[in-house]
Amino acid sequence: MINFTNRPAKAALLATGLAAAIGFAAGAAKAAETVVMAVPTFLTGAGAPAFGVPARNGAEVIIEAINKGTLPAPYDKSGKGLAGRQIEALIYDESGGGVKQVAEFRNKVQKQGVDLFVGYISSGTCAAITPVAEELKMLTIFPICGTPRIFEEINKNPKYVFRTMGHATADGVAEAHYVKANMPGVKGYTGINQNYAWGQDSWRDFDLAMKQLMPSVPVSDKAQWPKIFSGQYGTEISALMLSKEPLVHSSLWGGDLEAFIFQGAARGLFRKKKLLFSVADTSVYRLGKKVPTGVILGARGPYGIFAASVDTPLNNWFRKVYMDRYSVPPVGGSYQAAQGVLAAKYAYDKAAAANGGKFPSKDQVIAALEGATYQGLAAKVHMNRSNGHQAATIHQIGILEWDKEAGEPIMTKVTTFPADCVMPPPGVNGTEWLKGGMKGAKC
Repeated sequence: MINFTNRPAKAALLATGLAAAIGFAAGAAKAAETVVMAVPTFLTGAGAPAFGVPARNGAEVIIEAINKGTLPAPYDKSGKGLAGRQIEALIYDESGGGVKQVAEFRNKVQKQGVDLFVGYISSGTCAAITPVAEELKMLTIFPICGTPRIFEEINKNPKYVFRTMGHATADGVAEAHYVKANMPGVKGYTGINQNYAWGQDSWRDFDLAMKQLMPSVPVSDKAQWPKIFSGQYGTEISALMLSKEPLVHSSLWGGDLEAFIFQGAARGLFRKKKLLFSVADTSVYRLGKKVPTGVILGARGPYGIFAASVDTPLNNWFRKVYMDRYSVPPVGGSYQAAQGVLAAKYAYDKAAAANGGKFPSKDQVIAALEGATYQGLAAKVHMNRSNGHQAATIHQIGILEWDKEAGEPIMTKVTTFPADCVMPPPGVNGTEWLKGGMKGAKC
């Protein structure tokens, strides 16, 4: 396993063999021939085990293959590196909150010569970084960050910031469609979500979608709002156990999700309530049989456990390399981080081709990525929202079960939703779209 820590860019970052494999610069003479890619992700804290470290691992696999020129189809003829230049990866810890990360961002742009960022997991961090990235004119690709606010409120006319996956609105709409199809007689719903941008947006969008699709189903006025990374949910679990609503929506993630699963299972919550998890795929392999079966589970796309059955050269290669290196299957964060790095590969190579084979400028790379359609690991990514800066992909939801014969978790009763079914049309605010009856949805 490859372990990364905070390191200065454009320096000797790893032992010689690994440095050659990943493509780290060994000195100033080589620095001009590299592209310095900052990859912030949770390496410590509650967000690390289930989300941050797998995201780092997914990025490592793709970066190494890009530098070696060993990506399979459709990237097998694209050559080494980004437009021929090796990626110098600077992977560092996202922990510490938005203020700290903004300071880190400024430092790496202004003092360490970073060329682009591909990273961040927390919606709160992304919300803080977005205006700074635009201010510093730094190409920044968010591969995760769920809040719709990035482009709907904070940065309505983005130039330098991209997001290469869907957002919380797609989660909420797909979840509501799934509940309507599979639980038509449900007698009510409540929720437990972290009290910050991601949790607030997740609950709002699910609730608004339910009001449109199942308006007669009552919603609790006592949804639970624990503090992010609190880790203790005794009070909230007690409230859920006493509630009359049988369906519980939750967008908990990382260590919070796993703590909630352990504590809820011990109290019998999963026997009494039907749980709907937005992003629990990040923990199903880590926890194994400890994750209660029968829960409704999403991943905001064909990622992690949902991608296990996708039979393409690129996906098969990724899963094998990842498994061989880390001894666990890739989860949602692994796929999403890799998908963000692939966006950089696509954009740099396309921009160079349009530039007569010469290494492209930042503006040329941005122009290449705006509105692009490129191949992700398990599905195509369409950058067709927010003036070509927001991705739209298919969305999948299913029921988690345990395959006794294989000895592993599997997804059953999976429904795939087109992006145009669960995301607002281009130029339309998600909240307004939901309140207006989701006009234009193509399901």
